[in-house]
Amino acid sequence: MTPRLAGVLMAAASLAADQASKNWLLYGLDFKAQGPLARIPVTGFFDVVMVWNRGVSYGLFQAGSSFGTWFLTGFSIVATLALSWWLSTAERMFLALGLGLVIGGAIGNVIDRAIYGAVADFFHFYAFGHDWYVFNVADVAITVGVMALLWDSFVRPQETQSSGSR
Repeated sequence: MTPRLAGVLMAAASLAADQASKNWLLYGLDFKAQGPLARIPVTGFFDVVMVWNRGVSYGLFQAGSSFGTWFLTGFSIVATLALSWWLSTAERMFLALGLGLVIGGAIGNVIDRAIYGAVADFFHFYAFGHDWYVFNVADVAITVGVMALLWDSFVRPQETQSSGSR
């Protein structure tokens, strides 16, 4: 399998996982109708909750108006197109998989903004009086994808040096 095909499949898988989890929580558990009071305690440090995020991943850069929402949507689309072009040139597997994760997650959140005007977030971790951001599968895909891109950028110079010294 080529890195590009693996990246496209990873984008499709992360998008499918994100949208399936959101649809199950919104409609299967009826969180959409319950609104912001919806909460399912799972453990002493994790709940499933309903939060509409008007910002980007993990609630950063909140959009306070419809213009802000459309601006974030447009920015996400442009970023996704740029990352897709980068994926089309990827020759390393880890790079392609990281790009696929970011692309799939970004498309998942764009779909939410286009349909609902905000991104549906559900997973809430907390411990010792501290809360973590409420997030979704797309946010996890984007975060893991960015970590893969960083790892690839740090490992690649070593691969170039070792292959050039032969």
